[in-house]
Amino acid sequence: MTTASGLTFDLKPSAHPTPAAEREAVLANPGFGRHFTDHMVTIRYSEGRGWYDAQLTPYAPLELDPATMVLHYGQEIFEGLKAYRQPDGSVATFRPETNAERFRRSARRLGMPELPVETFVEAIDVLVAQDGDWVPSGGEQSLYLRPFMIATEVGLGINRPAQEYLFMVIASPAGAYFPRGVNPVSVWLSKEYVRAAPGGTGEAKCGGNYAASFLAQAEAVRQGCDQVVWLDAVERRWVEEMGGMNLYFVRGTGDAATVVTPQLTGTLLPGVTRDSLLTIAADLGYGTAEERISTEDWRRGNEDGEFSEVFACGTAAVITPVGSVKSADASWSVGDGQPGEITMRLRQTLVGIQTGEIEDRHGWLHRVG
Repeated sequence: MTTASGLTFDLKPSAHPTPAAEREAVLANPGFGRHFTDHMVTIRYSEGRGWYDAQLTPYAPLELDPATMVLHYGQEIFEGLKAYRQPDGSVATFRPETNAERFRRSARRLGMPELPVETFVEAIDVLVAQDGDWVPSGGEQSLYLRPFMIATEVGLGINRPAQEYLFMVIASPAGAYFPRGVNPVSVWLSKEYVRAAPGGTGEAKCGGNYAASFLAQAEAVRQGCDQVVWLDAVERRWVEEMGGMNLYFVRGTGDAATVVTPQLTGTLLPGVTRDSLLTIAADLGYGTAEERISTEDWRRGNEDGEFSEVFACGTAAVITPVGSVKSADASWSVGDGQPGEITMRLRQTLVGIQTGEIEDRHGWLHRVG
């Protein structure tokens, strides 16, 4: 199969795909990241040759030499996006080109080759077209897609980027993130640990950023909170992200409200959901702003009513309301501790666009097949 980008995908579908009854049993309660579809896509890269050997094959383990460079030097990046069943039965992915552009930026920061945007999208299309029966229907269910790239050159003690890489796409059916209703979370403001520093890899989506976050997340749980909130690395007072999600603050109430998110400084991940919500909020008539917000601003804003709602956003949960905040110095509630009206309106609008229930005015849905 030769695609528009000129790369030929060798299709080798499984001779023994999951039986329909077994697949439907999984889709009835897929959870998140627990089950995987029948196939995967792989594309190789080597210095001087470029991208080659694009294949769709049965989902299977990888075989790596113990000296493979990704295992020692951490050259690895990934993305996360979803495919949704549409009302007419077709399937569409949400803003895959935007994920592809971010994937290129992540690759550039880690000294890895940049996969062309059209190849990234085609690889996803190939997998979704083959495993389309794995896309759930109903509610907020979706097919979660995980493109990633690792360094595969074998060798130790090499003070340079690898010269060989493997790009892959795998897929996992995902149920509704909040099957029993949207529940606010409690957050812990971490001053001991930081996620990223200026000049670091904060705006790249690489595995090392997540590995470095686990200790702070464990601390949040010990403090009786659901999630950690990251502060800046220099002053430890400017709000950046919640766990692996971007944060939003609602200033004011009603039609006069402004939806505010911390500005991108190079240490925050430029989320696709974050970007989408800035557009949707404007479409709904709210003001929007990107600015720095300190922990003092947050506490005072919740106490005097300046900030009526706070929520986090990301691919997995779409929007998660924040109900309470705790730090070593203070604790406070956000509004009445329940999901806010504007938070839920934004959430319902975005989910409606993704699932085809609301008009896609911005051409965000990419039809597969």
